[in-house]
Amino acid sequence: MPSIIRKAAEHSERIAIHDEGLSYTYSDLLEASRDLAYELLTGQDDLRGSCVAFMVDPGFGYVSVQWAIWRAGGICVPLCLTHPLPSLTYVLEDTRSDVLVVSPRFETLLADHARTNNLRLIVLGREHPTRVVALPEVAAERDAMILYTSGTTSKPKGVVLTHENLEAQITTLTDAWGWSAMDHIVNVLPLHHIHGIVNVVSCSLSNGATLTFLRQFSADRLFDIFLEGRVNVFMAVPTIYFKLIAHWNLLPADRQAAIHDALSAFRLLVCGSAALPVSVMEDWRRISGHTLLERYGMTEIGMAISNPLDGERRAGAVGLPLPGVSVRLVDEQGMELAPGEPGEIQVRGHNVFRCYHNRPEATEEAFAPGGWFRTGDMAVLEDGYYRIMGRTSVDIIKSGGYKISALEIEEVLREHPSIEDCAIVGLPDEEWGELVAAAVVSNADIDFTALTAWLRDRIPAYRVPRRYLRVDQLPRNAMGKVMKPEVRPLFGA
Repeated sequence: MPSIIRKAAEHSERIAIHDEGLSYTYSDLLEASRDLAYELLTGQDDLRGSCVAFMVDPGFGYVSVQWAIWRAGGICVPLCLTHPLPSLTYVLEDTRSDVLVVSPRFETLLADHARTNNLRLIVLGREHPTRVVALPEVAAERDAMILYTSGTTSKPKGVVLTHENLEAQITTLTDAWGWSAMDHIVNVLPLHHIHGIVNVVSCSLSNGATLTFLRQFSADRLFDIFLEGRVNVFMAVPTIYFKLIAHWNLLPADRQAAIHDALSAFRLLVCGSAALPVSVMEDWRRISGHTLLERYGMTEIGMAISNPLDGERRAGAVGLPLPGVSVRLVDEQGMELAPGEPGEIQVRGHNVFRCYHNRPEATEEAFAPGGWFRTGDMAVLEDGYYRIMGRTSVDIIKSGGYKISALEIEEVLREHPSIEDCAIVGLPDEEWGELVAAAVVSNADIDFTALTAWLRDRIPAYRVPRRYLRVDQLPRNAMGKVMKPEVRPLFGA
């Protein structure tokens, strides 16, 4: 039996979930997941690793389905609630899911596919006759879940995680972030990604904590929940913190003060899944009194690096390797690098996924000798802390023999008082290989010659070659909306 379910019995009468105005105990979760496990088994003694896909609203029903699949010996395949039908059918066909569980509102979307492909369709909330059977013993080495990558360079790949992988990810975060049964967290994250599934839902419920679901993001509603004084842990992506800051700035002073007081009592506030702009970190510190804990992870490895719970949290850095996780930086030849030299992050540990589903060649390519997973992310180790430079395929611009971090230049540009946001890309060039190109959203007219000089003065010479950077402004229409820019060539000095 997965440890998260075994541990639930130790907290049977505690409140596990608040969802849509209702409260559910751990005992309620165990009972609901047991009954659904019976239904999934339909008289069998074990699903034996069959894939069960589910498209279920965040909340008590989602967790019940997830636990039921594990208790019946199946593999969870959570579907994205906002994906179009072709993306959903791709996952269903790639995993060869035998069963599909849906919330009632998704039945119409998927019923035809289920019928055409002979999938068993279970709609939550409907009575189905079940047969009571003994639930199987599920070993730690068995597959537990398949999550899909974003598919930025090819079709999305299914990342196969075992129960052992999930247990390692939960355990290391419990140790590193001090989870306990006294914690109360609110989830606003999608539940087809590792961030929401493991960091929020699984970590909280594995430790007897309480989890509140906010199904539809609303900055005002989220602040209302914070003001109730029960939540003490929160995790989100930079975009959510940006939206919360923007909304807070519009509030009257008395509500701002009340929110500040409520947030200052929190135990832990975490940010991840994308680079956190230093400006957002500083604004949130002003609002909450907390320095966000930034960390680094991905679907294949869970979390690998984190700023400390107690200790210095450095702006622009993701911290130190988590307990039980080995991290190294290597060059293009796979040679380990000394501190201060930028290289690819490679990770090894029980947290690392087993394989890509039905992709043996992709799995083999993903690992270096010695079991090191090639993340494809670049970083540099500075005074013991890792700083992410970006994806080797997207965020690292190779120009004139330099490896330039697009993320680093973006961070500097955002410090300019006239710039609201920006994006850095590399454009092909015969002489330089790639040229650094910048596009900005401004709140005032900008002298781009002066901006270029301003930027060059602030980018360390050892990281970016001293050459001319032309910065193009994204145009706005009469309503102030940013329009699609025209791509124009840039030239090196």
